[in-house]
Amino acid sequence: MQIHRKIGPRLQRPRFAHMMTSLVLLGLAGSMWSSTANAQQRERTGQEVVATGCASCHEKGVNGAPRIGDKAAWAPRASQGLTALSEHALKGIRNMPAHGGNPGLSDIEVERAIAYMVNQSGGNWAEPSGGATPAVARSGAKIVQTQCSKCHQDGLNGAPKIGDRAAWTPRMKKGLDALVSSAVHGHGPMPARGGLADLSDLEIRGAVVYMFNADIVAAPTPPPATPARADPYRQTIAGTDIHLGIVRADALPAQQRQTGAPSGKGYYHLNISLFDSKTKAAIGDAQITVKVADPMGVESKTLEAISANNMVSYGGYFRMSGPESYTITAQIQRPGVAGVTEAKFQYKVR
Repeated sequence: MQIHRKIGPRLQRPRFAHMMTSLVLLGLAGSMWSSTANAQQRERTGQEVVATGCASCHEKGVNGAPRIGDKAAWAPRASQGLTALSEHALKGIRNMPAHGGNPGLSDIEVERAIAYMVNQSGGNWAEPSGGATPAVARSGAKIVQTQCSKCHQDGLNGAPKIGDRAAWTPRMKKGLDALVSSAVHGHGPMPARGGLADLSDLEIRGAVVYMFNADIVAAPTPPPATPARADPYRQTIAGTDIHLGIVRADALPAQQRQTGAPSGKGYYHLNISLFDSKTKAAIGDAQITVKVADPMGVESKTLEAISANNMVSYGGYFRMSGPESYTITAQIQRPGVAGVTEAKFQYKVR
């Protein structure tokens, strides 16, 4: 018995140690396999993600999904930029569940899949290599500093230099919207969206306005001397001074009329100017949609950016022919500012 007790532990210890070592190795192997699998999953390309998931709906346009290759269906979506599209895909929209129905997809994989489908449908986006797209639109200054300045700082390949008004003015002849569209689709040596697929049209607009006005220092406007009554066409909301101007379309000088100015009576030109309520600096990188409503109906349109007197404002023509009081609602979006600022005015045709 004594001999057995001496020999037994000597025989059992190696067996126990071997078993523990095996378990540890199995655990490490499982952990290593899991990490490798996750790394491989994170490295999937947009094409791979689309082939194994997105194509089930987007290949044939199931349940209203934009079909891969359908340029007309993808163009308005691509104009929102990768930031907005990825948010829709990650949270789910209409018939598409969150993460395209595959919770195992990482955010970057979803973004790569979107970029791939956009490119297969007439786009020219760079597939994201890593990182997350921002949830809030970035300011024009931020975009120019991090991306546009690579070419526009020194005028590389003929790019107009930042703040060079003589170089930018001819490019603005067709209007700010045309210049933004050129940047969205790419022009000459400049790739689409300046080489950043996640830039929205609104962000590009802000970057263009920033480069156009970079060397202009707006002189602060002195506050009015205690007005007798409040100006009904001026509001201050969320740090922004909003000024509304209204004039009959046929009363505008010919050189000040926008393209497509209507003829005849009953048409008015609405102009909105924006200023920072603290610095009084003009704001030229916004997008403004205006609704003009009376008891009979509503007319809505996005205002066109107007560059005059070294300042950008926003204007558009509306029909207001009746004697009724009109409610004018301006919805303002700005890069770097979350949400929509809304201002309402009342106007009665005189």
